[in-house]
Amino acid sequence: MVTRFFTGILLGSGAILPGISSGVICVILGIYDKIINSLTNLFKDFKTNFTYLLPLILGGIIGVFLVGNILKLLFNTFPTQTSFAFIGLILGSIPVLIKKVNSEHFFKARYLFFALTSFIIGCVLVVIENKLNTNFNSTIYIPYLILSGFLMSIGVVIPGISNTLILMCIGVYPVYLNAITTLNFSVLFPMGIGLIIGAIIFIFIMKALFKHFYMPTYYSIIGFTLGSIFVLYSPLSFDFAGLVSVLLLIAGFKIANKLEGLN
Repeated sequence: MVTRFFTGILLGSGAILPGISSGVICVILGIYDKIINSLTNLFKDFKTNFTYLLPLILGGIIGVFLVGNILKLLFNTFPTQTSFAFIGLILGSIPVLIKKVNSEHFFKARYLFFALTSFIIGCVLVVIENKLNTNFNSTIYIPYLILSGFLMSIGVVIPGISNTLILMCIGVYPVYLNAITTLNFSVLFPMGIGLIIGAIIFIFIMKALFKHFYMPTYYSIIGFTLGSIFVLYSPLSFDFAGLVSVLLLIAGFKIANKLEGLN
């Protein structure tokens, strides 16, 4: 339970960082399908599923308001080193995920098409995100905030789809980021309502996809997750800072291999 609480903190931080979605963190930690199953089967075995989810939820709340801002500071102060650490975590999770999926279902070469397609889509989204102008009007009405939260849930639930990209596209990201840092609940509450509604809908969609198209869905997730690397990448310098970045990438890769299955 303690491990899941700290995992929840990481998931919460993913809701605020550009390029790092909560879904990607779930994939890194190897708990994505576990969370989907627990949420969709909550009332079938309420005690077991609620016990599993509660520390994740409590940790997630803390992660949004505390760790998210700490990681934001790290990204601003040590952008390359922090980015390469996360890239290492993502790269390290992919072999473990592929091994896990292929051990449960028979692999077919055509599944690579789904990974390649989602990877290309993820890269295109990165290009769009990098070109967006984030200077938007700070006055946004409540119905639009609810809609924003609903659309944001796509990025929260589906790994590799940046929820920050979605908020940038609809002009809400600066307002959302300011609301997080200032605890402005007049913005956070309506967005939270939309987020919960959207998350419920998209979680059941993912559940259906896992049930009927398990391998194509998982390989699509792998592709999206790999595509998210490019939103994190920054040019590497050949100096001490560059060396630290490479070492953090290697460390992140090894840590990801150890983290899988702990939850």
